[in-house]
Parts: sequence; C-alpha cells; structure tokens
Amino acid sequence: MAAKLYIVRLFYRFLKILRIIFIIFGLVFVFLIGLSLTEQPYWISYYLATANSAVQAEPDYIVMMGAGGMPGPKSLLRCYYTAQEAKKYPNAKIIVAMPAGPGRFLGSDPYEMYQEIARRGISKNRFMFEARGTNTHTQACNIFEMLHTQLKNNLLIITSPEHMYRSILSFEKCGFQNVDGVASFGTAIDNHLLLTPGEVESDQVSMSRNISLRYNMWNYLKVEIEIIREIVALSYYKVKGYI
Repeated sequence: MAAKLYIVRLFYRFLKILRIIFIIFGLVFVFLIGLSLTEQPYWISYYLATANSAVQAEPDYIVMMGAGGMPGPKSLLRCYYTAQEAKKYPNAKIIVAMPAGPGRFLGSDPYEMYQEIARRGISKNRFMFEARGTNTHTQACNIFEMLHTQLKNNLLIITSPEHMYRSILSFEKCGFQNVDGVASFGTAIDNHLLLTPGEVESDQVSMSRNISLRYNMWNYLKVEIEIIREIVALSYYKVKGYI
C-alpha cells in the first residue's frame, strides 16, 4: 500500500513539474511572438553581424565560410558577397572553407561554391580551399595552419550575419591578428510590389501595413531561431575555450 502511495505521489509530482515546464515554454513562445512584432530581432542580428567586423584594411585573404548544401539561400548569398569583395580587392586570395569528402572534391559543395564565384568574373587562380574542417573552430585552426607564416596578413570573413561574431572570435582565438568581416545580408522585396494593381491609394497603405506585419513577423521569427541557436553556440564555444 505504501509503495502504491509513493508511486501516486511521484506521478503527481511529475505532472506538476511537467505543467511548470509547459507554462515556461508557453511564456517563452508568447514572448518570441511579441518580439517578432518589433524590430529587435533585426537589431540583435545586426549586432552579431557588425560587432568587431568593420573593414579596417585591405584584405590579403577573403575567407568564405561554408553554409549548408549548394545551392542554398545562405550559400548563394555568401558566394555573391565573396565575388563582390573579390572584385573590390583584386589582389586578395580567396579561401573557401567548406568540408568535402576525401577524393570527392569535384562536384562537392565547396567545388560548386568555387564555380559560382568564378563565373562572376573572378580568376580561378585566386582560390584556395580548406575542406577538412567540420565547424567554425576547426576551419579557423586549419586555415591558421595553412597561413602560419603569414599571420600578420589581413583576413576578411564572409558569412551570414548571425554567424559573423563567432567566426571572428574563433579566428582570433586561433592566432590571427587582423580579422575583419562582411556579413551576407539578404534584401526583401518592396511591400508595394506585392499589392494588387488598381487598388486605391488608401487601401494600398492599409494592405502595405498588413503585408509588412505578416512577412516581417515570420521573417523575424526565423531570425529569432537563428539568434537562439547562435547564443547556444557562443556559450558552447566559450565553455570549450574556442573563443
């Protein structure tokens, strides 16, 4: 009998803990929904993209960090920005940091990213590859080994906005002294282009606000997820001593 009472009490205690967990998750969800109706997610992402990343000197190496599969939205954005910076700094070498399987470089994601940049008018002789690292820390350390005799040269990191802060800290931790960055920000279509032709101007203003609210809310929710992921990654890197 005592054993049954103990099990019942344990069960109700479990339900109580579960209820508290659901309440906490509910409050967090409501908070994130409310935050997505403001511009704060953008500014947090903007801070991660620009803190310690201002370009202070002409780079000797442009390092493009890999981003998922190719083609993909983040990968294509990084290729576009890398090509733009390569045209701006024609003397800089380009390092594509993206893992590839042994003996499978041709047709791999880093090879496709290299092809995407090269077809934008960038000489193929300027490219170098770091295809062994599987995360930001190992990629930075491997590039450090590649350029260990040229540590005072300037690096320019190309990566997504939320990933920039951790990337620069990782490269500096590995021993590089001059690390700058350019974040691959995306752009949104003008809300007025989404409106139906022929609407009266007053309706256009109202619909423009609705469209802005609808699209911005979902975009900012995605940005919040990326920010949360990056905060967790920064905490992990700090604990491991990678930054």
